[in-house]
Amino acid sequence: MGKILGIDLGTTNSCISVLDGTNPTVIHNQEGGRTTPSMVSWTADGDVVVGAASKRQMVTNPRRTVFGVKRLIGAKMTDPQVAELVSTMPYQIVAATNGDARVSIEGQLYSAQEISAHVLNKLRQVAEEYLGEAVTEAVITVPAYFDDVQRQATRDAGAIAGLTVRAILNEPTAAALAYGVGQKDQRVAVFDLGGGTFDISVLAIEGGVFQVLSTYGDTQLGGDDFDRHIIEFLASEFLSEHGIDLRKEPAALQRLKEAAERAKVELSSSMHTDINLPFLAVGPNGPMHMQRDMGRGELERICKDLLARLEQPCQEALKAARCTAADIDQVLLVGGMSRMPAVQEQVIRIFGKAPSKGVNPDEIVAMGAAIHSGILGGEIQEVTLLDVTPHNLGVRVAGDKMSVLIPANTSIPHSESKTFMTAADNQTFVAIEIYQGPNDAASKNRHLGRFTLGGLPEAAKGQVRVDVEFMVNADGIVEVAAKNRATGISTSMKVEMTSGLEQSEVERLAESFKGRRA
Repeated sequence: MGKILGIDLGTTNSCISVLDGTNPTVIHNQEGGRTTPSMVSWTADGDVVVGAASKRQMVTNPRRTVFGVKRLIGAKMTDPQVAELVSTMPYQIVAATNGDARVSIEGQLYSAQEISAHVLNKLRQVAEEYLGEAVTEAVITVPAYFDDVQRQATRDAGAIAGLTVRAILNEPTAAALAYGVGQKDQRVAVFDLGGGTFDISVLAIEGGVFQVLSTYGDTQLGGDDFDRHIIEFLASEFLSEHGIDLRKEPAALQRLKEAAERAKVELSSSMHTDINLPFLAVGPNGPMHMQRDMGRGELERICKDLLARLEQPCQEALKAARCTAADIDQVLLVGGMSRMPAVQEQVIRIFGKAPSKGVNPDEIVAMGAAIHSGILGGEIQEVTLLDVTPHNLGVRVAGDKMSVLIPANTSIPHSESKTFMTAADNQTFVAIEIYQGPNDAASKNRHLGRFTLGGLPEAAKGQVRVDVEFMVNADGIVEVAAKNRATGISTSMKVEMTSGLEQSEVERLAESFKGRRA
């Protein structure tokens, strides 16, 4: 049997790991890096470059260099987070004919799945060079708070890159696996603040069983948001001083992003840093430069609202796990943004204890994915993983209400049923509309599917009863059944998710990727 790769497909950087015996090993790329920038560029000649080579083109090729695309995966153009990206990204984001958010490069539209596939394709080739054999299978991690459409979009990205995705694994769960194998029994909180998302999961580790007790998160809170706050601050300051808006100049915007990232990183270990950007713009009197000092305290003031948003998901996760901060034995920090001192201070304030320093926040998720690949492949047999569903699952009822059958943080596999009554006189059928999400209004949640139960006897409203049952298996696959209680007539459907790409398009793109070098 061939190797199953463990891949952390990140917003900012990605990482790949493989089992060596029963131990996960992080594979370095051709440039010697243990992580690879999740960036893709199209050159003027139409060639595609990925990773570090793409990052080097950020300033010189801003319109055709794509980063942060994980935030577009499974997203519609009408989603609130997309509007913010449209106004801040140097590349162009437009609507496809089906409403999906796509990236436009010189008029050619690319889905987030295809762009992510370029990154996965590079990682696959790196692994094949390291292992000396072809690789066709992978476990890919996603934020715990991703919904089913985003998870399917990630699967499609893997398929386009020539990978059979054996499992989609939650990032905090992967981190807990990498940390907890061989550890004593304990309760762990995984605080995962990456480039694009924030997740918090609470797990119980007991006798080789990893049980996820709860998960919560914010898919619009990550390192990119901290960067944007710094960029907005510097650009507004420059506009006030010189009357030029750098946000309207793609090359200047990319230089600001580089400076923001550098300042953020340096202020994690130093109290002050210099921001020095010569020839940033040209005004009536010639070239203009940006040169200023930024202190750690100033950075924390700029990002004060983002830091404050870290607490509520943690409290919600603790509440759903039916425990308090005092019940947590270890807090694991995952994701590059967790290195920020102000973030670590928030963790100490929320949990009342210092986080563990024994893990590498950039690599632990990929290592956990490799361990899960070992569980799937049979190399690791003493570990059992029990996960939860991250979002409410239910049906739409009168008044656009969401009637929840399986609440978020329910251990899976699980089934639940509820009885509904007809809402109109002489109603001969009911349409079962399936939704996923936290909102009380069904239309504000993710629509998963629809099917109809017919053959109902004509009667006054409320006289005919229909039993609806939701079943979620260990892989998170949802099946819904409806039965007329009086006649026993029933129907059901398995929720087959689509990511916005038709299967034929996934297959066409996969064919185009065959033999392609990153």
